Amino acid sequence: MTPTLLEAALARFEPAGAGEEADLARLRALAATPDPWDRRQPLHVTASALVLHPPSARVLLRWHERLGRWLHVGGHGDPGEADPFAIALREAGEETGLDDLVPWPDREDPALVQIAVVDVPARAPEPAHHHADIRYLMATATPEQARAESPTTPVRWLDFDEALELVGTDNLAEALRRARDALTRRPG
Repeated sequence: MTPTLLEAALARFEPAGAGEEADLARLRALAATPDPWDRRQPLHVTASALVLHPPSARVLLRWHERLGRWLHVGGHGDPGEADPFAIALREAGEETGLDDLVPWPDREDPALVQIAVVDVPARAPEPAHHHADIRYLMATATPEQARAESPTTPVRWLDFDEALELVGTDNLAEALRRARDALTRRPG
């Protein structure tokens, strides 16, 4: 049987450490279900991106109103969507206003930079649940065109030290470190 796009993306991913290996195992099991994107499941897949401007070595973060903190962009698949990169790209475009986003560092080969199973607290009408978040790196050549999706969800370009200070020690900090390391290895 041909693997789904989600299964194919996960098959190419190399986890860094036991925690990410455990998250990958959960994601692979979830990917084998009929609809891993179904928001009604207590654990479901989300797709996201760290948006970079490689020439200035900056990353774009978005205020997440529901969680009350700065995060990367991304979210849920819409009904019928199954391509994780396409979902991350759509979400990133909607949340930033950027229409020139491309996979980075390889425009032809979107690769996951991180996977993480994250807790989402309850908020009416949704109960507490978990996102199995798959994360890509994307780049823009037009950072000045970034716009907030709404007045309550501003976006900010930050250097990596500023971004790491804002997000603290959660799993997003690890994604930011990986993005910074990738930029160091391949500037521009």
